[in-house]
Amino acid sequence: MSKENKQDVDWERAGLEANELDVESNNESLKNNQEQVTHSFIDEEEEPQQQINELNSQIIKLNEQILDLQQQIKDEEIRSLANIQNLQRRHKNELDDAYKYASTRFAKEMLPIKDYLEMALMDESNHFETLQKGVELTLKQLDSAFESVFIKEINSLGEVFDPNKHNAVGTEKSEEEPNTVIKVLQKGYEMNDRVLRPAMVIVASAE
Repeated sequence: MSKENKQDVDWERAGLEANELDVESNNESLKNNQEQVTHSFIDEEEEPQQQINELNSQIIKLNEQILDLQQQIKDEEIRSLANIQNLQRRHKNELDDAYKYASTRFAKEMLPIKDYLEMALMDESNHFETLQKGVELTLKQLDSAFESVFIKEINSLGEVFDPNKHNAVGTEKSEEEPNTVIKVLQKGYEMNDRVLRPAMVIVASAE
């Protein structure tokens, strides 16, 4: 083989090798591009799934908060109901005690009065003045007992006849205006503005 022919063969061989390198390079490039595209699709698929997972996580947290809030409301309702029941029970007990012991204070106030009356009956001195003083003292004690339970006399004399407070048992001629109370035969009493006993009175007649 001549020198020139040998050179031509070498060049052809070199060209083939170069082409093979180019093909391999192109194949590698295509492979890389395919991998990039594949990763891109995978990333695009993973991103919505990640968002869905995050939303689900938020929904779970919100549901937990709602359950906690519902439990708090339920506990508060239970406490409120218990407080109301306690108040009702306490109020009932107070009413029961008030009803049961309503007369206790007044009864204690009446005991000294009974003592004074018994002492007056036991007095053998026959002194009217002593007895009178004892009665006056007893009357003061009774007035004090009445005052302690808000019992007071009904002011009747000189007042216009009031059928709610007065019991007229007769009429008399008088210089006073007709229907005016001119005599009180028996005192009337009221307790906390409620009439216990109307006053027995005489009223001025109309001429």
